[in-house]
Formats: sequence, structure tokens, C-alpha cells
Amino acid sequence: MRRALFGFLALAAALTAQSAAAASFDCGKAATPTEKAICADPILSRLDEQLDDAYRVAQKRASSRTALRDAQRQWLATRRDVCRDAACLRAAYQARIDALLDESKGNPTSETLEISATKAREPYTVGGPSCGGYPRLNIGMAKGMCAGLVIGPTQDNPARRIRMPRSLLQLDDNTWLVTDLGGWVGKTGAVWRVRIAPDHSVTFDAIVTGLQLPHTLAFGPDKRVYVSEMGRIFRFDPRAADPAASIETVVANLPDNSLHANRHPIAAFVFDADGALLVNVGAPSDQCLDKAGKPLGATCPESEQGEHAAGIRRYAPAGNGKWNPQYTVHASGLRNSVALARHRSGTILQGENSYDFESRLQPFEEINVIEPGRHYGWPYCFDNNRPTPGWKSLPVAKCADPRYTAPTLLLPPHASPLAMLWYDGPMFPALQDKLLVSWHGFRSVGGRIAAFATDDKGVPLRSKGAKFPTYGGSPLPYGAANSAEATILTPEWNKVVGVRPQGSPVGLAVAKDGSIWTTDDRAGLVIRIASDSR
Repeated sequence: MRRALFGFLALAAALTAQSAAAASFDCGKAATPTEKAICADPILSRLDEQLDDAYRVAQKRASSRTALRDAQRQWLATRRDVCRDAACLRAAYQARIDALLDESKGNPTSETLEISATKAREPYTVGGPSCGGYPRLNIGMAKGMCAGLVIGPTQDNPARRIRMPRSLLQLDDNTWLVTDLGGWVGKTGAVWRVRIAPDHSVTFDAIVTGLQLPHTLAFGPDKRVYVSEMGRIFRFDPRAADPAASIETVVANLPDNSLHANRHPIAAFVFDADGALLVNVGAPSDQCLDKAGKPLGATCPESEQGEHAAGIRRYAPAGNGKWNPQYTVHASGLRNSVALARHRSGTILQGENSYDFESRLQPFEEINVIEPGRHYGWPYCFDNNRPTPGWKSLPVAKCADPRYTAPTLLLPPHASPLAMLWYDGPMFPALQDKLLVSWHGFRSVGGRIAAFATDDKGVPLRSKGAKFPTYGGSPLPYGAANSAEATILTPEWNKVVGVRPQGSPVGLAVAKDGSIWTTDDRAGLVIRIASDSR
């Protein structure tokens, strides 16, 4: 995944000086062993932030806030602060979150962390003049932009029908499709049809249900709508009298990734210029190591054998609206390629969701230009030319070797890019042909939609001395040549108690009128970004 050295020490010093945004307290002032352990562990930091959200939810429905406060203090003294290791702390936190939210969600894997985050979100507020006819969300936007609420709960109206909206597709001037993950367990996902009336009132209905983790929506070469879910890609006719009855599976037998820590179950795809389907198959683990942290072999069997996970499969068109069921490995060494995009020139870009290292300083996420047959480094390499800790002693981790392809662009650590597109609408001329990327991550760099200048092939242009923004601190230097300064469309989408949660943008779409539509899956929102007439 990466090559060439950068100023890691400068970045480390800068990040150490700022407070940690993923815990509910200032990690720069951590004093006790427990506080230091929380700040050093990304899952514990996430749990601490979620506990803070869950406590606020409990406060709103508590008959006695004093009793709740006393119970919380007792939990801190008798349960949390007696722990001596991370496993104990994680169990204590998850049990307390379960108690505050009055439901049990099992072990704190990445999926149950998402569920906790979804249930315990700080609700959004709306107010002020409308944003293009929609209620204005209290999100700090770039100059000349505003964010309007199309669908989703607010403090005044907590009703939430679309549970975890992901991707969007515009059918016509007044109709959209939205995939709804539903939840991380079971077949609770759906495809919703959203209709917009002339007065901007919204009606919506689930036209396909019983799906498992649906994500990508796209028009195919035949102009029908294609959808990915775990295990398959199907197409259907959303305008049919019974859309569900029109479903046809076009790619079957994709890996059915059982949900557990570090598994990557989301299927995503993009059509290549010849109509081939390029399909993401996420890595089955974070670093392809055993329970003792040792490599699973001389090379990683998860990606080099069997299902050839951690890569992009190519399903060639077979004519008559069919695809060859036998795939070829189009590109490998890619941990999780949820963000895929094809430029009009034919360039394929991939947004890499990199390793879950405990450090907030590393690794960087990536944008890669995908070329057939190339290996992008997972699980042997990270960032630029750096061997991963678990594989560094083996010959396969010689990351300067030309067998590995460098990232085109580094993105902030743990930004979690989940969607990309090139802006081509009339509403924002300054964004024309720029690459828009959603940063879904929960840490201080996440909660943003970024825009990058590109060349005529759609490849992001690098810039000297580039820095990336953080909530609660100053911008930090990438310290690498393959980086770029982004224009941030949502500069103030951080958590503000009583106003909004930190944003969790996923899908991106450019409407026919040039507005930018996105989703916040953790908060259950569909959002329209428009020109601000204020």
C-alpha cells in the first residue's frame, strides 16, 4: 500500500500536543492509569465517547438525574477503575453502555461499536432560514454552502425510519433511491424510494426489504439499477409495480463475511469501461496475523489463496446482460475498497480504509489508482515504504520492492473514505471536476467531505507542504510528497453537545440541479448540500 519516508516524528509531536477527540475527556490531561489506558487504545477511546453519549441519552429519560449521576460514579469507582487490562475495561464499558441504553449488544467488535454509536448519537438540531427549501441543519459549512435535512431524526422529531442510510441514486428530478444497511446482524437492510414534492415535503417507502448489508447503488450499462449486498450483486426495476419481484442476481457467491472484529463485510462495485464489474472483497482480518500476532505463513493465505480477499475482483461481461461467474483478480493488497469510482477518462480510483493500528498517528488512509495485476501492499506494508509490525521480519515485507504500488495520495489517519465522485453539476462552479471524498471516521479527522483538485484523468493533484484538518487542534502536516491540501466542504461537523454529533458521511451523489446529496448513517440522515442564499 505505500512507499517513501515522511515526517512521522513531526506529526507525532503535533498530535501529542492536542487533545484526543475520540475520548470524552482531554487525553492531554490523562493522569490515572485507567485514563492513560483509555487514551492509548482506540476501541476504549471510542467506547468512552459512546458512554458519554449513552449517559446523555439516559439523562433525558431518567426520573432522577441525581440517582443516575450517583450510579455512574459508583460504576466508575467499583467497576471501571478496578480494571487492570484492556479486556476488563472493554467489558466494563460495553456492559455500562448496554445498561444505559437498556439493551444488550454483545462484545465490542467494530460492528457493535457502530451499533452503539448509532443508538447513542447526539441528535441534530435544525433552525434558521431554510436551505434550498429544506430545514437547515446546524452544520458549519464552507462559505456559500448550507446543509438541508431531507430525511432523519432531530431533537424535535426523533422518529427514525431509515436506520442506516448509505448510498444514493437519483432516478428523476423528484425521485431518489437510498440503500439502508438496517443493522450489522441479519437481513434487516432495504432499498428506499424517496419522493420530493414541489413544496419539498418528502415521502418514502421501502421497495426492497430483507437485504443483508446493502450498500452500492448504480445504473448499469442496461440502465437498470444494480445493488450490492453481502454475498451478491443484483439488479432490479424500481419503477415496476412490484420492484422486489423484478430482482435478478447477476453476481453470486461473493464471500459471506461473518461479522466479527476486523471483518469487512460490505460489498461495493463499479462498472469498468467495457461493462465489467469490479467488485470489492474486503480483508477477513486487520493484518492477517494469528492470535499471538504472528504471520499466518510466508505470505498471507487470506489474500494470496482461496477467496483472494483484500482485493478487487473482475467479472467480465458475457453478453445478453450476463457476467462470467468466474472472476479474475483485478488488483490485490487492498484491505477494504468500499470507495470505488471510475472517471470519464477510464481511471479507476480506490479509497483505502487502512489498518486499525492503535496509534492515532498511523496509518494514513490512501487513494490508489487501480491498475490490473498490481499489488498495493496489504498486509505487508503501510503508508510509504513501511513494513507492518507483524510482517516486517519476513522477505515479503520488502516494501520498496517494485512489486508493490505506491498510493497516489495519502489521506488523514483513520479518515475512513467511504465514497468518491467527481463533481459535474452546475450549482458549484468552483468544484467542477474536483474529486469529492466522504471521511466517515469517528476520530478528530473524520466527519468531513473533502474536495481535491484533479488532472484531466481525474487523478488528485499533489501540493507541497500539505496539511490535514483536525477537530480540537491545528492542521497537521502529512510530511510526504504524495499528499494534497483539500477544500473541506464541512469544516465544522464536529460534535457539539446539544447541537449535533460529529458527522459520519457515507454516500455522495450530485443531483441534476448540482446540489450534493450525502448520508449520515450513524445518525440516520439524508442531507442535501446546496448554495446558501443567506
